[in-house]
Amino acid sequence: MDEELIRLARQYRVGTDYTDWRGRHVKVPADTVTAVLAALGVDASSPGAVRAELTRLGDEWSTRLLPPVVVHRAGAQDRLRLPAADRVWVKLDGGGVVELPAGEPVERHDAALGRDRTERDHEVPARIPLGWHRLHARRGDREENAALLMARSRAGLPDARAWGLMAQLYSVRSRGSWGLGDLRDLAELARWSGGDLGAGFVLINPLHAGEPVPPISPSPYFPMSRRFTSPLYLRVEDVPEFASAAPADRERIRALAAPLREPAAPLRQGERAAALLDRDAVWSAKSRALELLYGLPRTPARQEAFEAFRAREGAALTGFATWSALAEEHGADWRRWPAELRDPSSPAVAAAERRLAGRIGFHAWTQWQLDGQLATAQRSAREAGMPIGVVHDLAVGVHPGGADAWTYQSMFASGMRVGAPPDEFNQRGQDWGQPPWHPVRLAAAEYGPYREMLGYALRHSGGLRLDHAMQVSRLWWIPEGASADQGTYVGYDRSTLLDILCSESAAAGAVLVGEDLGVVEPGFREELAARAAFGTSLLWFERDGEGAPLPPGRWRELSLATVGTHDMPPIAGFVRGDHIELRDRLGLLTRPVQEELAEHERGLAEWIRVLTELGLLNGTGGEGDVVAALHAFLARTPARLIGISLADAVGERRTQNQPGTVDEYPNWRVPLGDAEGRPMLIEDLRGDPGVLAALKPVMDAVRGCP
Repeated sequence: MDEELIRLARQYRVGTDYTDWRGRHVKVPADTVTAVLAALGVDASSPGAVRAELTRLGDEWSTRLLPPVVVHRAGAQDRLRLPAADRVWVKLDGGGVVELPAGEPVERHDAALGRDRTERDHEVPARIPLGWHRLHARRGDREENAALLMARSRAGLPDARAWGLMAQLYSVRSRGSWGLGDLRDLAELARWSGGDLGAGFVLINPLHAGEPVPPISPSPYFPMSRRFTSPLYLRVEDVPEFASAAPADRERIRALAAPLREPAAPLRQGERAAALLDRDAVWSAKSRALELLYGLPRTPARQEAFEAFRAREGAALTGFATWSALAEEHGADWRRWPAELRDPSSPAVAAAERRLAGRIGFHAWTQWQLDGQLATAQRSAREAGMPIGVVHDLAVGVHPGGADAWTYQSMFASGMRVGAPPDEFNQRGQDWGQPPWHPVRLAAAEYGPYREMLGYALRHSGGLRLDHAMQVSRLWWIPEGASADQGTYVGYDRSTLLDILCSESAAAGAVLVGEDLGVVEPGFREELAARAAFGTSLLWFERDGEGAPLPPGRWRELSLATVGTHDMPPIAGFVRGDHIELRDRLGLLTRPVQEELAEHERGLAEWIRVLTELGLLNGTGGEGDVVAALHAFLARTPARLIGISLADAVGERRTQNQPGTVDEYPNWRVPLGDAEGRPMLIEDLRGDPGVLAALKPVMDAVRGCP
């Protein structure tokens, strides 16, 4: 590859080589690099174009006074280095101006661009409060301003060690659910596990918004919006207008719910429930009930609160609600809409907003209801004694035809999809079909959409889990039309994104958990730890240099320790080898099934030996004994957070998601059940001896910790 193209790619953090999962050095094809640069708005189609762009970048670097965003970590430094200016000052968010005195000039040379510029260190007075302000700089008759973040350098940490349940909320039903687990069920799960068992948190799947019309995608990790929440999780009866509705209206709503509650009813002895979760049926009933309640009169106080919510959420809510209303007419993929509606700023969309004001109001109203029920769930968790409460999950990206991709079109890199390079488990790589943030434009927008998304996610939570935590550092970009193994890494301003993330989480009093599994950029785990953000340690993956199970004393302290993930079989299914039988039946194995089974049995025997030697298991034990022993193993690690899958606690054997499949397996549609597949409702958890036995090792261990 041409050296100048490599230099240009590095300026935009586009990888020209990388180290694969085998430790081999891989060179990225020049065509891939050129395509990625084109998606960033950079012409690298010829040597002349490359040189012209390098010259432009050099000119910008040597003359610009401020970048789009400046971060100063409070307590970590007392000076800020900036390009030399005649005057630098801060306009405080709450009003007032603070001058930043300048030190002696310092010359700086950028070897990559071949340019020089003069810089100065500026003293940052301690009286500038944490948060966002405006930084101004003037040199001669030129003046620039930028966002200034006075950042917290570390996320929040719990006062003591804590354990909690991990649950796919949609699968956790009660007798009052409308066919899917909802926010009332979340509150009840938190009250039970926190109040009765001493759990410190409950970690749930992403609740991001999906399609407003069927068919509704079952995957919580492929949402239409990460900024807003799916109304599927509303408990209709908890909408305040339900209590004041006429008896006939309440009866109509109960009639809509009744058929959805039948699969959750107690089963006769020996009967199995094979029914899967049906989001389309749930939304069909819930939307009718919610529309009825939306049409009822609101008290003046309630109407005022609704209007205040719409004003607070502003353009983001209006955009989401407008997309939802248009999606009801044209389908939930804006790329297939009439051309005049694909631009949210077009006159046609403005006309549609006026015409669809009622439907836009309805979708805004459902988000208002969700905001209230999310607040109730977190409040219930804290009142039950949980020091953390609800930990929400943030997906990596969004559907390319969804609300976020429509509202923030310029913030995404067109013609690119996010995925993962080849690894041990996916040797052809992975294509997740999601458009990546455009790093340059996102920075130029002062990370506004990112900040709004985080603020919403943290508003009613005690913690935030980042699925594929590398989303704040680098992502694997795949050009349109290319296979997953033909992509390359594109970097983001990790330091700034983490500064924003830590500041938002610390302000909310929430913990951060990064899912840092798989191929991780060098230094990334260390930086997470330095920011007091938890990593993730999976028992099945934690091994020493010889490939043996890593002794519990050698695990990370600043981590969420778990046995598995939603992409793996629950312990009971793993012990029986259900996952191998399933992968064989679906044609996902890359070698004979007998070889897979033999390796599985060897690995399982190794774990049985380790658990026995540690005194955690007597003999081979039954599945329940192995579950308890593995949880006891987690309790012996120094991990500050221990996550116990609710599916493991009830003896569930079925996995929630089988990677490598779409419709071949009912991904994200399996209701919580016991070892025989019978439904387990929230009411069934209380006092269940098997559940209590599975949780007892961590309950006892955490009670004894300071």
